[in-house]
Amino acid sequence: MASLVAKKQGQRTYYYLVESARVGGKPRIVSQRYLGSAEEVAARLSEAGPGEPERTRHLAFGDLAAVWGMLQRLGYAGIVDDVAGQRRADAAASVGTYLALACANRVVAPRSKRAFADWWATTAGDRLARVPWAALDHRRFWDAMDALDQAALTQVERRLAAAMASGFGLGLSGMALDMTNFATYIGTGNDRAPIAQRGHAKQKRTDLRLVGLGLVVTRDGGVPLVGHAYPGNRNDVKVFPEVIDELVARYRAVAADDQELTVVFDAGQNSADNFTHLAEAGLQFAGSLPPSDYPELLAIPARRLTVIDARRYPGLAGHETRAVALGAERRVLLTHSPSLHAKQSRGFDQTTAKATRKLAELAAVLERGRARRDRAGVQAQIAAITRPRWLNRVITTTVTGDKPSQLRVSWTVDDAARAELEAELFGKRILVTSREEWPAADVVAGYRSQSDAEAGFRQLKDPKVVSFSPMWHWTDSKIRVHVSYSVTALAVAHLMRRQARQAGLDLSVRELLAELAGIQETVLLYPSGRGRPRARRMLTDMTWTQQHLYELFGLDRYAPLR
Repeated sequence: MASLVAKKQGQRTYYYLVESARVGGKPRIVSQRYLGSAEEVAARLSEAGPGEPERTRHLAFGDLAAVWGMLQRLGYAGIVDDVAGQRRADAAASVGTYLALACANRVVAPRSKRAFADWWATTAGDRLARVPWAALDHRRFWDAMDALDQAALTQVERRLAAAMASGFGLGLSGMALDMTNFATYIGTGNDRAPIAQRGHAKQKRTDLRLVGLGLVVTRDGGVPLVGHAYPGNRNDVKVFPEVIDELVARYRAVAADDQELTVVFDAGQNSADNFTHLAEAGLQFAGSLPPSDYPELLAIPARRLTVIDARRYPGLAGHETRAVALGAERRVLLTHSPSLHAKQSRGFDQTTAKATRKLAELAAVLERGRARRDRAGVQAQIAAITRPRWLNRVITTTVTGDKPSQLRVSWTVDDAARAELEAELFGKRILVTSREEWPAADVVAGYRSQSDAEAGFRQLKDPKVVSFSPMWHWTDSKIRVHVSYSVTALAVAHLMRRQARQAGLDLSVRELLAELAGIQETVLLYPSGRGRPRARRMLTDMTWTQQHLYELFGLDRYAPLR
């Protein structure tokens, strides 16, 4: 039931539209909306309005409100605060609030803590989180980050994983595991960040120190349940057992006792010890083997391959057998994909053309007789040109002459060898699994879910939204906190994407956030005659998709009050 209620403050009376309902058998106010003073109500009824606004402001609203709502639904700030304990007496906000703010910024508009306050001022965030302006100083964020050590972060992440699994009904029967590293700008002389080390840079920045990240995501939505930070010089194979142990700890806390977990990973984590570790942990697996290590499987003729599932995987054929792999006899599946075959063929042709162009350039330099390299130097350069895989099987090079001025190079591309290579390798994968009962199509589906983890890493390397970078932290403890809330940001984004997809909106993370960012708040500022101007707030016009997202994520609870 709706009614008009007047409240007197000083010499003026203000009116509210109040809705009441019975809650637990007793009348209760369920919503209350401010209408204004008598004069303002009369002006609205006469459609005269308060006059022309003096100026306007446009604030970001939809993307930040949706992310903040998701963080509240997960209880993220509360979980952090429970673990961190009582906040400092001089702190303007709790540790959980600071990490939630940092996480929201990672999703929407990644930037440094120094730049956070300026960004926050361009949003409607002051209505979402009641944080004093002075509390947004970057040093307050740093203080909050120092309140959590690695043990506390692990506890936070385990409780958050449980909240995601139970609160969203995530399917937990299959997980995908992968590892990568991120380049940092930490100086060589900094000894306060041992987690940042030089190693095999997957972003090709060999000049920078790296932070490694092992990620385990659900096949249901690609939501990360484990994010394990490690020094960038550690080998993926060595880190694998640590990630598995943490996965088991989190999985056992949320999964049914009789539920079996299948972990999917690529050949980069393969080792006999790791396969043994999986068995000891009670986990099933699906992975791949390097094709070149199993020539007897590659030699299986095409006529022995049969269609795996024409409906799910058109054109995909395979042959199931058993092979000794990584210390034991295992079930393996050789597959051939026409689309992968065509892609590898095109890619190899491009690689061959690039190599022959470089050889032609080298030959032209030598022909002019101005080369300064000796024979060994020229051969080293040729080796570098033909280093990409498979090239040395189809390109034959010859170097003649002894002195630098006499050196000449020639080469041939062996078409027969090219055809033999294509028949032997292109389009083929060798899958390996402990799932003896799965149909071949399910083995393929399981292995291909590896792409969910890879997609998570690509998202974290997107500089625009849900980004790991920039990371302007120089100590081990702060880097680990940064990794933790960056992985949480990825989880929030993928939970939002999953919720949208379940509602019929199949959008990428970037597309979803772009649609939400289009829902903005306009503030109309009217002269008041004295003091601060009066303000009226309203949302910008929305498209059908934006209106759908507005309702889906419950943004009406954050809608501006006029």
